[in-house]
Amino acid sequence: MSSVRVQGVWKYFGDFPALRDVSFEVPPGACLALLGRNGAGKTTMLRILAGLSTPSQGEIQLLGRPARDAAARARIGMIGHGIAVYDELSALENLQLFARLYSLPDADTAALQWLERTNLDRVKNSAVREFSRGMRQRLAIARAFLHNPSLLLLDEPFTSLDDRAIALLQSLLAGALAQGATVVMSTHQLREAMELSTHVALLSRGKLAHSGERPVEMLADPTWLYRNFGES
Repeated sequence: MSSVRVQGVWKYFGDFPALRDVSFEVPPGACLALLGRNGAGKTTMLRILAGLSTPSQGEIQLLGRPARDAAARARIGMIGHGIAVYDELSALENLQLFARLYSLPDADTAALQWLERTNLDRVKNSAVREFSRGMRQRLAIARAFLHNPSLLLLDEPFTSLDDRAIALLQSLLAGALAQGATVVMSTHQLREAMELSTHVALLSRGKLAHSGERPVEMLADPTWLYRNFGES
């Protein structure tokens, strides 16, 4: 059984097809780098996978269930363009809230542990509205990993992170993959993505230009896929 199965997905905004007959699968424990230029359809695809949008046509299965199934969504962690944390709450209150929503047995301990792991423990009682973009992104990382998800959906997760925070995120993702989690990651930072990815999918103007195991050539040249399968 695939962790992610996308079959014949179309997505229209009015008459414009943002996704056009996209199909791919991601096996359990794999890390898929979802690549493409701006406007290729990557964020649209991730929002559909996360259950935040519905396809105009086609089918999505996550962890063997429909994408919007409650049991499937409870096992997903997501980092998107919208940070999805509450500005008026403190960092600790944010994670306590999400830990309770995920029905974790000890919400307070889980929240404190993840604040420490993301180097936010010293500002745990500060309101998130006072945080820099990078600090907010680290809090979003903590929220995404808080409940030990089986599937991580990441849309430009390295945005606004310094080198230390990028290394932290890569370490967390490597740890999750080692434990059998599946990752789908959209990013323009190809070198960081290639260090983790086992599979790639390239979107071009809403269509799937290529998908499969990561070509070995991309370790030395992360732009190889664009040059061989991208737009001319």
